[in-house]
Amino acid sequence: MLRNALLGLLAATGVFSAELPPPEPRPPVDKSAFTLWNPTPRELLRDMATDRPDKTESPYTVDAGHVQVEADVVNYTYDRYNSARDHTRAESLAIAPFNLKVGLCNSADFQVVVPTYNVVRTRNTQTRAVRYDRGFGDLITRVKVNFWGNDGGKTAFGVMPFVKWPTGSDGIGNDAFEGGIIVPLAVALPGGWDMGLMVETDFNCDADGRGHHVEVIESITFSHSIVGDLSGYVEFFNNLSTEHRGTPWIANADIGFTYSLTPDIQLDAGINVGLTRAADDLNPFVGISLRF
Repeated sequence: MLRNALLGLLAATGVFSAELPPPEPRPPVDKSAFTLWNPTPRELLRDMATDRPDKTESPYTVDAGHVQVEADVVNYTYDRYNSARDHTRAESLAIAPFNLKVGLCNSADFQVVVPTYNVVRTRNTQTRAVRYDRGFGDLITRVKVNFWGNDGGKTAFGVMPFVKWPTGSDGIGNDAFEGGIIVPLAVALPGGWDMGLMVETDFNCDADGRGHHVEVIESITFSHSIVGDLSGYVEFFNNLSTEHRGTPWIANADIGFTYSLTPDIQLDAGINVGLTRAADDLNPFVGISLRF
């Protein structure tokens, strides 16, 4: 017993440290067994990833059995420099629209985008006539599937099909079923930079309601930590429609910030700036994301 105690003391003081084998690396945790009904333990949760505040969607899903809410506290849009050149000025205000996400398994989640209340004010700058449209917007359901990178790695890739349901009030929605598919990619760059890429194909109703056309959306975003838990991003967003020849091109330059208040609470704010006539001139917003 004395010999064992002496050897333990020598090992603790580092005399035999050179002869001790290095600790074996921990094997990666298999999280495939966790589901909506068997939630991922909190100690195994990955860092919270959100699909906001930029327009580029994330390939990361919500952990199985957990709920995440991503919401605009307020979202304001101003548009006067428009492609119609019809002397109208449009302003819209969205109050607390949110995206509710539920983790189905370790690589998939289900999402419901709820446009709670919208106010649209349209004013003719020549006649000074004003029109107000108020009400609920179109509901969107989405399913996100991650193919790799959810729990680590330099890249992550996913796919997210979605359907838009015609629940919008008159003047808010277009009373049509629409849908599409989103393909997001995330890449960790040198120097602490992160890049997000997204390609989206939408199947939207024509303006005259007689058919559907394809719209292709592309975006790229770069983000980096600024100080502490504060990070920033810049983004370019592009939307091309095939409805008919000469359809206006929509392009935006976006900038924003995120702040991780806790591992489960993220605050954000930003502004999207239109680069073409068809894009909204200005779109400032403030939002919050919560994980449960």
